[in-house]
Amino acid sequence: MSIEHLRQRTTERAAPPTHSVIVDRETTMSPSGGELARRVLALIFGIIQALIGLRIVLLLLDAREANALVAFILDMSQLFVAPFEGIFRTNALTSGGSILDIAAIAALVGWTVLEAIAFWIVNVFRREPA
Repeated sequence: MSIEHLRQRTTERAAPPTHSVIVDRETTMSPSGGELARRVLALIFGIIQALIGLRIVLLLLDAREANALVAFILDMSQLFVAPFEGIFRTNALTSGGSILDIAAIAALVGWTVLEAIAFWIVNVFRREPA
């Protein structure tokens, strides 16, 4: 549930219609454990997908690997692309020049599928009020 704070105003009427009582109630709502888990998963998988996407763009634009930021992004994304390296017969980092990293695209698809499975598992155990 995305509502964090809810302010509720209720009007209750007594038996005669001339008298009314206004009651202010303040209710604080917090996300359930399942919703919190879904948000954490979305953050983690979002960071992984952003790193892989940046890797694809940097290799496609033939960014200098001597640059500290480029080297950091390529090194961090290598952790998530490595399981997908052997699927195709290309190696983007050693080939040199501008290249479309097919293994990184496969990794992006693979991590997105894993994200969908993780969301499905979290939603199975999530209880929302009826």
